[in-house]
Amino acid sequence: MATIKAKEAAKSTDFETQSAESVLKWALGTYHPKIALASSFGVEDVLLIDMMVKINPAARVFSLDTGRLNQETYDCMDKVREKYGVRIEVYYPNTEAAENMVRERGLNLFYHSIENRKECCGVRKVEPLNRALKGLDAWITGLRRAQAVTRTDIKKVETDAAHGGILKINPIADWTTAQVWDYVKRNKVPYNALHDKGYPSIGCEPCTRAVKPGEDERAGRWWWELPEQKECGLHVKKATGRD
Repeated sequence: MATIKAKEAAKSTDFETQSAESVLKWALGTYHPKIALASSFGVEDVLLIDMMVKINPAARVFSLDTGRLNQETYDCMDKVREKYGVRIEVYYPNTEAAENMVRERGLNLFYHSIENRKECCGVRKVEPLNRALKGLDAWITGLRRAQAVTRTDIKKVETDAAHGGILKINPIADWTTAQVWDYVKRNKVPYNALHDKGYPSIGCEPCTRAVKPGEDERAGRWWWELPEQKECGLHVKKATGRD
């Protein structure tokens, strides 16, 4: 029933003209508790946590701890937990799969080829995400169209064919960077200290760097790869193979 409802909702274009708060209110009201925000504790995600708990203090948040995160990200998680009282559901890589990968290819395998990098993302992020989404009817993300060339066609509400047809909610898909930071400052939302060090996009420590003047927001992610390849597999669109 929920999947059918999700598919019907994703066909509607009405959500594109609605505010982020309205989209979230509808999504949480319709799917809670089988809906959760996937948070990497970048600025978009903490913004959504603030917005969500004002709608429903019991809103669910999960995060993928790859084992390679920056200390600043863990600090941000604690600040968010303390301010909002949210229970962050943390998922870790499968121990055996991670150990085998490192034994066979080394700790820094991702620098040697795209195939290696995607294998690492698969073990540390994609498989844990699949576990996190199991049993959910919908999930929420902080994706924005302005972030990268791989994200220009995302919708505020869409069917996620790559994850069994559940609903994928992207409430701030049409927001600019300026809008994001205006909300965070006005609402005194705690945010990741890496943003003040030149990191507009935050991922694993060895695969993320500060951006240079004039570079796009995700230039610091897997900076040794071409822009159209810079996704980890969490947001793949099954029909096209693009993220």
